[in-house]
Amino acid sequence: MSAFANYGTGVIMFGIDDDGNVVGVNNANEECLRIENLINDSLDPVPNYSITINEKTGVISLKVMEGQCKPYFCNSVAYRRANASTVPVDRAELSRLILEGENRTYEEMASATDDLTFKVLENKMKELLNIREMSKDVLKTLDLFSDAGGYNKAAELLADHNSCCGIDAVRFGQNISIILDRETFDHISILEQYDLMINMFRKYYQYEEVHGSVREKRELIPEEAFREAIANALVHRMWDVNANITVSMFDNRIEITSPGGLVTGISIEEYLEGGLLLPRNPIICYVFLRLNLIERFGTGIRRIGEAYSESLSKPVYNVMENMIRITLPIVSADNEFSEDEGKIMDLLNKYGNISMSSSKIAELTNMGKTKVVSILNKLVDNGYI
Repeated sequence: MSAFANYGTGVIMFGIDDDGNVVGVNNANEECLRIENLINDSLDPVPNYSITINEKTGVISLKVMEGQCKPYFCNSVAYRRANASTVPVDRAELSRLILEGENRTYEEMASATDDLTFKVLENKMKELLNIREMSKDVLKTLDLFSDAGGYNKAAELLADHNSCCGIDAVRFGQNISIILDRETFDHISILEQYDLMINMFRKYYQYEEVHGSVREKRELIPEEAFREAIANALVHRMWDVNANITVSMFDNRIEITSPGGLVTGISIEEYLEGGLLLPRNPIICYVFLRLNLIERFGTGIRRIGEAYSESLSKPVYNVMENMIRITLPIVSADNEFSEDEGKIMDLLNKYGNISMSSSKIAELTNMGKTKVVSILNKLVDNGYI
């Protein structure tokens, strides 16, 4: 009950054995009274719940609603669901539950210091929004400062110097044992981190071709897609996790990994569709929006997809409980693949995010399974899938 009240509505059923057979409960009415007494004795606060009895089967259903007064403790311990089990929450997660119960976010907490300067933010706002100087009134408008509480964590993250995590970027050679370049951008404004990563991207994934007297810029990976991916990582990561965003640069792809999974209330399907987003850090999100570093809430994934609309290779998204990784492959055209490789790429692009076995691909392309597996391995090695 503690886990459901903390993280999502659920139902506990009494009268069903371990094999899923309905066996019912003897004296169901008395059992309901016992359950209610246990709830009142063990849970603090008591969440909203309901108990019903199926008169035909004798099964008791206890529905527990996700609550607004988090955290919900059972005998002084808060719990969460982990697959098919219930486990105590760790210290960091408990802090998040407390903030959620207070209807606050991490970025709204008080800054660790009042000695903050905002030259990077000021320069960007002068350039884009025509402000004269970074006054306290401007900081109040951006929800970075209040007379009662002073600076908050969002202000600290946007300040020129801070004690916060950042970005660890590595350029690899033929394998991960060969490091050609490495930069760590931390303890500085996240706006400066963003700019430094864009400059590093341009160094390795953009070049110029000369045609007569004309120079044309070429991109191995669309800059628009990289900008969106980096902005998303900075805006939507969990900032109370003591870990850097990692950017792994290879010849054929870039992998951007940010700490923290999806925001509560967003499914993987909704995230991949890119049409719905509950910002984890709304204050930072708003600042990036005002500075035109993001277009509007919830469009980042869609814009990354649009940047690859003419490419056969597409971005790959790995969403896990504690991290999100976006892989941006180099753009590819039809003539980069053999006929058989092109057939498989066309098939995979047609079915999008649907999981498909090598046997199914062999069936749909009329190829042998051994051949399909060989081609798939090559496409994976080259970062296309």
